[in-house]
Amino acid sequence: MILALDATYSLDPEPSGVAVYSREILHGLANAHPEARFRFCYRPHRFLKSFAAPLPRNALRSLLWKNSTGGRADLFHALNQRVDSNRHARVVCTFHDLFVISGEYSTPEFRARFTAQAREAAARSDLIIAVSEFTASQVHELLGVPRAKIRVVHHGVHTPAEVVPAGDRARTILSVGAIQKRKNVTRLVKAFEKVGLGWKLVLAGSQGYGADEVLAAIAASPRTRDIEITGFVTPEQLKQLWLRAAVFAFPSLDEGFGIPVLEAMAHGIPALVSNCSALPEVAGDAAMLVDPLSIESIASGLTRLTRDAELREELARRGRARAENFSWDQSLRKTWSVYGELLDGPAQR
Repeated sequence: MILALDATYSLDPEPSGVAVYSREILHGLANAHPEARFRFCYRPHRFLKSFAAPLPRNALRSLLWKNSTGGRADLFHALNQRVDSNRHARVVCTFHDLFVISGEYSTPEFRARFTAQAREAAARSDLIIAVSEFTASQVHELLGVPRAKIRVVHHGVHTPAEVVPAGDRARTILSVGAIQKRKNVTRLVKAFEKVGLGWKLVLAGSQGYGADEVLAAIAASPRTRDIEITGFVTPEQLKQLWLRAAVFAFPSLDEGFGIPVLEAMAHGIPALVSNCSALPEVAGDAAMLVDPLSIESIASGLTRLTRDAELREELARRGRARAENFSWDQSLRKTWSVYGELLDGPAQR
């Protein structure tokens, strides 16, 4: 059995959630199924860089170019809602989110290109993996894909080796994600201005669409000296941020899943998240939910968390318990099950 997967996004130099997902699926499946043969396929702009990345023993490297993945495979898995070919016997495509279509979070040119690729991927796929029920509903409603073709497979999280007690953490509110319009950082900054003195806000992530507006708001803020912009952080740098932050804030306007929320909860950090998109599905009752369109709602939540140590400890406890429900091993098993549906039965396209 030959399984080809689009490994392009696993080599992102500043990895986002898609890159994390790609790495976990690629190496996790290959290691869990030594009896299968895998083909890791890279688009031209990443193919040469791929030679620096070690492959599992049962995997080969291929160029993903003009509908070619180094030969026909029993199944091709597109890991980021883009399918260039349906030459393979079966096709699975993972959809992470459709915020580019549903909101004003990108340029018109990018939206048009993204929408065309998403519709093409949906049409060429036998089955679609959605990373949340929310994303599944968007794939159904915005792309017209029958729910019978969609399987929900949540992301996972690795349990950290070290969890710092709440009382030993710094008076820091941490937000992890690109500084961009969709992440709602401008409202977060304005809400932070209402938090008591002595607290700091750390924004960890590279710059994205709408970053100029966010940076201007930070520069004009009366609390600008209490706001740290780290830029992109390495895994080791992020680990240190997880160990010292006392509160995690993620009032994003639209998320297909929200891996940072799981990571924060796994590290014992009480989380404040939006009450919309996929975030309530991920956080459950283990986080404080706020209206991301209301500065007052975000500020009220942050104020409660920064003033109430017992509340922080309670949400940290519930968050760790919630994170235990999401594992990459479970994601791998469910993904393999989707493969089995197609390899053991007729195509659904």
